[in-house]
Amino acid sequence: MPGRSEVFYENLSGFEDFTDVTDLSLYVPLPDDWFIVVADIKGSTKAIKEGRYKDVNLMGAACITAVINALSGFAIPYVFGGDGATMAVPLSATGAVKRVLGAARRLSQNQFGLELRAGIVPVGNIRDAGADVRVAKFQLSPGNFTAMFSGGGVQLADTLIKAEEGSERFEIALPEGDALPDLSGLSCRWEPLQSCRGTMMSMLIYATGRNDAEKAETYHAVIEGVGGILQGDPGDSRPVSADNMVFKWPSRGINNESKLMAGARGRTGKWLRLYATSFVQYLLEKFDLSAGGYNAPIYREELRTNSDFRRFDDMLRMILDCPIELADEIENYFLELHRQGKIAFGTHRSDQALMTCLVFSLTKGEHIHFVDGSDGGFAMAAVQLKAQMRTVLTK
Repeated sequence: MPGRSEVFYENLSGFEDFTDVTDLSLYVPLPDDWFIVVADIKGSTKAIKEGRYKDVNLMGAACITAVINALSGFAIPYVFGGDGATMAVPLSATGAVKRVLGAARRLSQNQFGLELRAGIVPVGNIRDAGADVRVAKFQLSPGNFTAMFSGGGVQLADTLIKAEEGSERFEIALPEGDALPDLSGLSCRWEPLQSCRGTMMSMLIYATGRNDAEKAETYHAVIEGVGGILQGDPGDSRPVSADNMVFKWPSRGINNESKLMAGARGRTGKWLRLYATSFVQYLLEKFDLSAGGYNAPIYREELRTNSDFRRFDDMLRMILDCPIELADEIENYFLELHRQGKIAFGTHRSDQALMTCLVFSLTKGEHIHFVDGSDGGFAMAAVQLKAQMRTVLTK
């Protein structure tokens, strides 16, 4: 039976309007006995240039999946970052988290040739350093939530884990043995989402205000400013639409999905089931049918609603399908805010977006779909953001 600390996040009330992400009153401090977990692909820029961003995306989502499956008794907050993920877990979960993320590190290296870096930082260390970790709960649809983080602690944990010196004390080590993480529910079967409006624009915005209130004001202005340029709710420009959802068989991503089973007992049988179930899904999608809890038209509508294309973890992350001329306006708007010293930002444009799916229960409509731009998406936007951040810090 989960204790009081374990159900902290599960008991939080959710908010439904993304513009409320800037409302500081919605954020609650994490308990002192919780930890921040950060995982990312080291050298992701090189992998992207080699055309391997789908592999990078998949391993980022795999980290979230592995931890959720290991902690099935209670909910945890998490944010997908494109080339990695950020999560928060209670003290009682740290042993399981280290075990499954260590196994994920080995899987990433052996099957994808990607070095997965993972670390875990006590919230107490973060608070001792002058930052905080506060969390809010955004409801995509009933039963489907994603987390929002504020307080600067997530960014500090990321810095500590990636530091050239001292990061070893937070590192999650490779485990002994050959155990694999449980990645049930993770899939990548949909074709890349083609832009319907002009370009898929991945955006990272970091407010440089002197305090949380000033930063929140800037983030609110950014969300309203982008909405004004798009002449509507930015949610109306979500990258997933009825016009660009394509399911083929065999899908481009199914080979990647099969690699996640490498070394598992009964792999041949699981591989055959994977191809068989994906073929059934293809038929259901092609003919708008329903079977075994999977209703193709309803699932597609739920998928659009449950697409995770806007996030907040000490910075604002969005990927929107924009007309090219409006994407230009948005970038010019960001440039002006940057010149005013209010933000640092990074953007990346591509013709397509990638979607990785995490399905908990089809019958209950519980599934989340992580969206990122192709050809680098958030990871490439981060290159520009980091360059601007260095400029801000040296002023």
